[in-house]
Parts: sequence; structure tokens; C-alpha cells
Amino acid sequence: MSVRFDAGSVDAVVLDIEGTTSATGFVVDVLYPYARERFGKLLATRGEQPEVARAVAQVRELAGEPGADAARVEKILGEWVDADRKATPLKTLQGILWAEGFARGELVSHFYPEVIGVLRGWAAEGLRLYVYSSGSVAAQRAWFTYSPEGSLLDLVGGFHDTENAGPKQEPESYRSISAAVGVPAGRTLFLSDRLGELDAARDAGWLTVGVRRAGEPYFAAGVGGHPQAAAFDEISLARSVR
Repeated sequence: MSVRFDAGSVDAVVLDIEGTTSATGFVVDVLYPYARERFGKLLATRGEQPEVARAVAQVRELAGEPGADAARVEKILGEWVDADRKATPLKTLQGILWAEGFARGELVSHFYPEVIGVLRGWAAEGLRLYVYSSGSVAAQRAWFTYSPEGSLLDLVGGFHDTENAGPKQEPESYRSISAAVGVPAGRTLFLSDRLGELDAARDAGWLTVGVRRAGEPYFAAGVGGHPQAAAFDEISLARSVR
């Protein structure tokens, strides 16, 4: 399932995280419980902090419960976790807790074995790397800061989430990222395991590769008509000779 692009045809690569660079199981089995156990304390002790207060207000609005107290907000967050809902305020609050967990050394992010080496190679060849994940920017930065091989922040030119870019299955979100990073859509490659995201990126004019890793939740669904690869080292992005 190797995929090869013509030399010099790609200037930027935008990365999904769950199921693409990293195992969804790690997020579900490690990160989700870590945050869930700490929502109550966060809401009780830091509810007045601007970022927390804004997220809580968004939870109340999305749930249609403007009078929800902290206990009810915590219950709503738990319900959204169970449903794997990609709600922006949930991701914001998870991101706050995850970033703190990474910084304290309680968490270390996960990357599939070949990913870090391939990313370093692409960056060394002059490709610009970005991240677009449903997880908050704070969580993304922590993920790339506290990897098993140390900080990878120097590889990434920018982070995008559902708050600063928009929903991942809407073409306009990808157009927004193109405008932000200044790379033409037709020279931007998106890597993801989800068909709906790949379709949206393609509709925005991006190049796409569906990353299909055995054992991931969306493996059986396939990637439609998009090129596909089982790992990053099956994707050839040879740069033109200068």
C-alpha cells in the first residue's frame, strides 16, 4: 500500500493524531480516564479561571442547560467521553489536564514506531509539518513536547484544532488552515485514518493519504478512493533537487 508523490509536489504535511501518528487505544485507555478522574477537582477549584470558565459556559450551551452546576457539568463531560463526542469544551478541559500531567511526568505520549523518524526525515528535507486534531492545541503541544524521544516541537510549524480551525469533516476548516499557514491547498498533504476528514480535505483541494493501521477503530471502514498506506514509511515525499 505504498504511496509515492512526484518530487517537489508537496510542500506541507498536516497530521491527524489519533489512529494516524498514534494509537487510539492509548488515548482511550490512558488519557481519557486520566482527565475524567480530575474533572471534578478542576471545576471545583479552578472554575473561575478564564479558560475553564469559558469551557464550562460552552458545555452549558451545548447541553442546553444554562443553569447546570459543577456536578452536572462533570456528569455531562463524562457522558460525552463515553460517547466519544468531539465537543470543543470537552477537548479544552481534557487538554488542560493532559498538559499538566505531561509536564509533571505522569504522562508520556505515544507514537507508532516509524513515525518520529519519518517526521524528522521530512522536516530535514524541507517539508513543513503541521498538526490538525480534535484534541485542543494545548493537548497537541504537550503531546509533541513529551514524546518517548523528547520534545518534537521543533518539527511542527503550527497546531490546529476544532476551535481555531473548525470541525474536521467540513472543507472550510481545511481552507482556514491553508490561509493560516500560507501553503497552496494543492501542495498540502493531509494524513488521517477517517474517511470523512479525508473527504473534507480533498474537497478543499488538499492531497490526501488514508493511514490504515490494523487494530485501529476505523480500519475496517477503509478510506474510500483515497490513496492509502499502513505506516508513514510507506509514503514517499521525495523533494526536488535544488
